[in-house]
Amino acid sequence: MAMGTFPFQWPMDPASSASTGVDGSLLPSFLPPPPAAVPDDRFAYYEAPQMHASSLPELAAPFPSRDAAAAELAMRRAEEEVAGIRLVHLLMSCAGAIEAGDHALASTQLADANASLAALSTSSGIGRVAVHFTDALSRRLFLSPTPPPATDAEHAFLYHHFYEACPYLKFAHFTANQAILEAFHGYESVHVIDFSIMQGLQWPALIQALALRPGGPPFLRITGIGPPSPPGRDDLRDVGLRLADLARSVHVRFSFRGVAANSLNEVQPWMLQIAQGEAVAVNSVLQLHRLLADPGDQAPIDAVLDCVASLQPKIFTVVEQEADHNKPGFLDRFTEALFYYSAVFDSLDASGTGNAMAEAYLQREICDIVCSESAARMERHEPLSRWRDRLGRARLSAVPLGPSALRQARMLVGLSSGEGHSVEEADGCLTLGWHGRPLFSASAWQAAAVDSGEDNNQHNSNTSNISGSDSNNSGSSNGKTQSSGVVDGSNNVFL
Repeated sequence: MAMGTFPFQWPMDPASSASTGVDGSLLPSFLPPPPAAVPDDRFAYYEAPQMHASSLPELAAPFPSRDAAAAELAMRRAEEEVAGIRLVHLLMSCAGAIEAGDHALASTQLADANASLAALSTSSGIGRVAVHFTDALSRRLFLSPTPPPATDAEHAFLYHHFYEACPYLKFAHFTANQAILEAFHGYESVHVIDFSIMQGLQWPALIQALALRPGGPPFLRITGIGPPSPPGRDDLRDVGLRLADLARSVHVRFSFRGVAANSLNEVQPWMLQIAQGEAVAVNSVLQLHRLLADPGDQAPIDAVLDCVASLQPKIFTVVEQEADHNKPGFLDRFTEALFYYSAVFDSLDASGTGNAMAEAYLQREICDIVCSESAARMERHEPLSRWRDRLGRARLSAVPLGPSALRQARMLVGLSSGEGHSVEEADGCLTLGWHGRPLFSASAWQAAAVDSGEDNNQHNSNTSNISGSDSNNSGSSNGKTQSSGVVDGSNNVFL
């Protein structure tokens, strides 16, 4: 093909190369007649008689430009931000009206809050947390029945999902384990007392760390405190068996004892079977705040801390929410909770997990803080500064969590979560926060020094003397504290 020509091009001289059509024209007979030219002042174009606008296909609307789409998204976000701010003010106004006893005003504010909530997405942002606070206010205002307390099995199930969804409980377990591991250095017999054994999630990592200890692992005892099991089950025994299997697989001498109790203040020192010469660690993760009470009421926390001090532990690890949800005024408590859980939910949004069970775990806490009063309210979170004062009065002194713990905690959080979380050191304690707001705190304590001759002697006992007759706690639902037996990791039997 010659340069500058097109394939299948019409000849330049149709008269000399084309045959005539049937009508005598020079165009091929298979082509339609050309459309008539229509003059126009500006353009020259052709118009076929049979072509009309109605016969043309409908064209799609042009795609918006990238700048227009970005502007529309920014406008939508600005509108949601304004609606979110208004919703927060309505919720706080409703809480203030409830505190003042003005139920009519509170009802109006709550109705307006529900209307504002309808204009927001409840899958993320302020709408996601506000839906739980709006529901809790409605239950309190209209005396709707609150959700029944979660059974122990349900609570353990939700706890596990919260553990998997975000770094907070991982941070708690890791930081406590690091402090316990350092406190056990040089001891051949060590004993961990866990105030809430749950499913034993915290202890596989410690068992594996002890297995790698230079010079060989120590003999490890774990006493797990938990609620009584339903008839026909022994949940503490099952946890002990799983931990014993793991300990045996990594060649750690191990025994487990379960103590069933409805509340920590039911546990007495003699029930924990402290052996002479062993290093004791007491571990409390998100448990102590449940022992607080309203001002003027007798709080179980004092008796429990006295019990801890009497055990003379080498380390007492405490992890608590870094919040102030134990204020007597309802509005102050509500406002603090609203901003605290907004940060927690925001961190869940950023993780992208979308774990509904983790959200249900937090929803139960919100409902308790907003709906419950007096002895019925269990979620009484307090800040680290207040725990310092309380633990100091109980003859416990702070053990600084060193730079190694800080460095490793930062590494753990960096691996298990995205940007936004940060671990900070505060006077020997560690806090885990979201965008600069502390949400959880971890601290370590030890009992004041006593004469060496008195150390642990008052609680001298040997686990081999524990009778197997108390290994079934299914009948302990009457509130009495019972032992749930002992698991010997060396031969995996119950004594």
